[in-house]
Amino acid sequence: MPADPPLIALPLVLPLLTAGILLCLRHAHENLRHGVNIASCAGLLAVAVMIVARVSDAGVLALHSGSWPAPIGITLAADHLTAAMVLITAVTGLAVAVYAAAAGTGKFRGYFTPLYQALLMGVNGSFLTADLFNLYVWFEVMLMSSFVLVALPGGRAQLEAAVKYLTLNFIASAFFLVGLGVLYGITGTLNMADLSVKLVAEQQNDLVLSTAVLFLVAFGIKAGVFPFYFWLPSSYHVTPTPVAAIFAGLLTKVGVYACVRVFTLVYSAHQDFLAMILLPIGVLTMITGVFGAASQFYIPRILSFHIISQIGYMIVGLGFFTRGALAATVFYIVHHILVKTNLFLIGGIIGRRTGTQALAKTGGLYAKAPWLAVLFLIPAMSLGGIPPLSGFFAKFALVREGLLLGQWAVIAAALAVGLLTLYSMIKIWNEAFWKNPPAGDRLPDRKVPAMMLAPAVALAACTVAFGLFPGVFMDFSLRAADQLMDPSSYIEAVLDANPPDSP
Repeated sequence: MPADPPLIALPLVLPLLTAGILLCLRHAHENLRHGVNIASCAGLLAVAVMIVARVSDAGVLALHSGSWPAPIGITLAADHLTAAMVLITAVTGLAVAVYAAAAGTGKFRGYFTPLYQALLMGVNGSFLTADLFNLYVWFEVMLMSSFVLVALPGGRAQLEAAVKYLTLNFIASAFFLVGLGVLYGITGTLNMADLSVKLVAEQQNDLVLSTAVLFLVAFGIKAGVFPFYFWLPSSYHVTPTPVAAIFAGLLTKVGVYACVRVFTLVYSAHQDFLAMILLPIGVLTMITGVFGAASQFYIPRILSFHIISQIGYMIVGLGFFTRGALAATVFYIVHHILVKTNLFLIGGIIGRRTGTQALAKTGGLYAKAPWLAVLFLIPAMSLGGIPPLSGFFAKFALVREGLLLGQWAVIAAALAVGLLTLYSMIKIWNEAFWKNPPAGDRLPDRKVPAMMLAPAVALAACTVAFGLFPGVFMDFSLRAADQLMDPSSYIEAVLDANPPDSP
């Protein structure tokens, strides 16, 4: 049902055109570059809202490039899950673009904004593609732009982080390519809808199961799951706040999205095998991530380890492979993108006020900036799962599904990790806001521009809205889960590729 199909190409075309324009403007005044960047992100948000509206009405949208039919041609597709991911990408992309305009990006010498647009294009391409090889291509677009964003500031720490980041992602790409080659050799196609149909007859094929493991390693490295997570806390904490915020919010979730899409669609007949692997990996990811966070006293490193622990919840939800668990996973992904992006932005604001994000050197912010204390508490308590914020409903839905399935050990681990997450958030609160400043240290008290505060306030308001109206968002997540559990509408839309002008 290709109603308004060109619409789903706009999340790729708009950032591509904007990146080209911004490259031409790299020597222009910084305010002009950031203005163009913000305008493009606002346009992307408008497009994302229209995609959500069309998907809610039509079910699944598909675009067959050049009118070549699937599985021969390049196909873009958008269902409820894709639409939600494109929308949350646009929301966080706009928030970080506004923050970056106020915070400044001097060390990037005019290249931040085109790289930023290229990164958004890669993220949206990963969500919209209906083909595994093109998923690999969009991963590489993200890798190239994100690597330069890590390395371009040029310090020793940044270059070391960039090397680690690039090396691990090259390894992930190698696993991905090997899996693609083997799968193509078995089936003769890499279109995900076509693979879903053809692999039903290959349930007992060990070679097919080996490709699933290869993809799990590739996506797991990008998502930061156990035991492949160690590159993440070594990279994110040394990048400028706008870069760390967009990385924390989106990049690992692309890996999670790939797991959800591929393992529910392509390997729909092999879910029992995948569940045996995903559930222990999810639990170990939760545990190792939260213990890493509990041991840190530098805000970006605490938040980086918590990316890992929260990814574990999403992997567990996928491993349950039920309608309720997949809905909880979709809800959790969107909630976490909002909250984690906002926490990095607020960490940057704390650094702006005090000159540091090291907890040992901060203190007394509650007395100086009570508004900042409230702003921090909203995403922090949501991450810890305190009602009535979005994190509570995400975890509640996941725990309820685990109890129905009798997964007592998994749920016990999830609840324990939730308590330790709350401990880490309280640690930041006590150290940065509640305790007195260190004796003899006179902390600076710099003003924070309104444009730095506005994105944090907007994302906090979204988190509160998720908590106040969870039914609206959970209903959308359930519709997404229905399409994941029964991908027939997705398959039909992608393979229904015989437009009148097709060759």
